[in-house]
Amino acid sequence: MTTPLRLTNRQARHLWLWTNLLSNTPTGPVDLQEMIWRLGFVQIDTIRNVTRAHNHILWTRNQNIRESEIWKRLRAREIFEHFTHDASLIDMRVLPYWRRQFDRLGAYAGRSEWYQSGLAQEQIATIRARIEAEGALSTHAFDTKVEKREMWARPPHKKALDQMWYAGDLATCHRENFVKFYDLGDRVFPTHDPVPDEYAVHWLCENAIDRLSFATTGEVGRFWDAMTAREAKAWCSAAKLIPVEIETADGGSYLAHAPADVEQRLANTPAPTTRLRILNPFDPAIRDRARLEKLFGFDYRNEMFVPKDKRRWGYYVYPLLEGDRFVGRIELKADRKTGALSVIGFWPEPGVRWGPVRHKKLDAELARFGRFASLSATNWQVGRG
Repeated sequence: MTTPLRLTNRQARHLWLWTNLLSNTPTGPVDLQEMIWRLGFVQIDTIRNVTRAHNHILWTRNQNIRESEIWKRLRAREIFEHFTHDASLIDMRVLPYWRRQFDRLGAYAGRSEWYQSGLAQEQIATIRARIEAEGALSTHAFDTKVEKREMWARPPHKKALDQMWYAGDLATCHRENFVKFYDLGDRVFPTHDPVPDEYAVHWLCENAIDRLSFATTGEVGRFWDAMTAREAKAWCSAAKLIPVEIETADGGSYLAHAPADVEQRLANTPAPTTRLRILNPFDPAIRDRARLEKLFGFDYRNEMFVPKDKRRWGYYVYPLLEGDRFVGRIELKADRKTGALSVIGFWPEPGVRWGPVRHKKLDAELARFGRFASLSATNWQVGRG
């Protein structure tokens, strides 16, 4: 049995940050397409606390990016929108291997009681016929009403649009002020030769571990969230991977897999910049909370949907990354009327001393983040810890 290659916790942190394009100072020429390709996908979200998640995720990696620049790529058909862990923007080169996700999610949505009804089938056919005849339409073009007054209830036309969108029969052709416009998938997605399903699994797993640099079988499967745990396990067992032992933040360790070039990656991985960064709650570097805690000892939870009286921190809280460790978390909100970025919560990480130098770094990053969101001042509404 091959002895696993051991990665110290520092090596693992540096490799993970480098893999996530967080090693270098976020400046220089912008190659947005390459950034999306290397990340795999960029999650989008409706909440605009300061700026929307996709804008922030990209800006964190290159601060020369401008808000909403990514939508030009969607119109140019260089990326497409679909569902990984949530609604995401994905490089169009992934599309040939994504048919299985259309099939999986379309079948899952199609098993609902609503979808099985004759009325639902009639609504789906009617909506599809309208889009085929009229061209791209948003949800605002339809006016069916919610059937039951209950939380998260959606009107029938939204259910129908979602069903066809999940299945790839409809696609997001563009967005206007974040409103999604649907067109027929055949008119949005480039044509390509069918890819056998078993090769699609191979490609997705291979590209997942490439974007993870080291991973358990569960982490490989969860990366795209487009396969079963059994499929990911079978691929990892058959693939030519390097066994590795990863040291955790608390001094323990766990076994994982790595690509064949992992030693070359380790040799090429730079120490991360000491610049302090404000990460988005949906950033890919922290999406897997269990992995985050193992590598960095950082316990982070998204509490947007947690009742206020049960939150440990706040509604929209940003982790603060400095070098290769998380040094705190901060809650921010844009005050559009005054043009200020308001700091409404600040929590230094236990054991991290916040002296003048670190506060100066934070102030500089807050100013940069504010400018990105067209805010001209920073307003501290809480103490600095």
